[in-house]
Amino acid sequence: MTTGLTPDQITDAMPFARALGVEIDAAAPEEVTGHLDWAADRCTAGGLMHGGALMALADTLGAACAFLNLPAGASTTTLESKTNFFRGVKEGSVRGVSHPLHTGRTSIVVQTDLYDGTGRRVAQVTQTQAVLKP
Repeated sequence: MTTGLTPDQITDAMPFARALGVEIDAAAPEEVTGHLDWAADRCTAGGLMHGGALMALADTLGAACAFLNLPAGASTTTLESKTNFFRGVKEGSVRGVSHPLHTGRTSIVVQTDLYDGTGRRVAQVTQTQAVLKP
């Protein structure tokens, strides 16, 4: 599906993501990329970026990827999301890359990998999105 929307327009459709500071860098049905910069107000104890902020980045990119793979006229909602955390982030920016694993008639499964500034995997998120037809 081609929406003709820019990455900024896709992010603007998700006010929480915009408020958190998530940026979508590129968006196509086969891959969505974006980032979230480290900031003190996105942290937990010890200056580590909060897991909820990391999950919000992954959820935003995954939702955009699912949206771009919907049939015309359909919408989507998250059915399930699973996150594995591998390391903390104390500075820089977290980069995310989302790919569809399955684009079916009733569901879309997306995997999002998050990386720190040195390219080390921070987390991996797999989410299942329902395909809601009008």
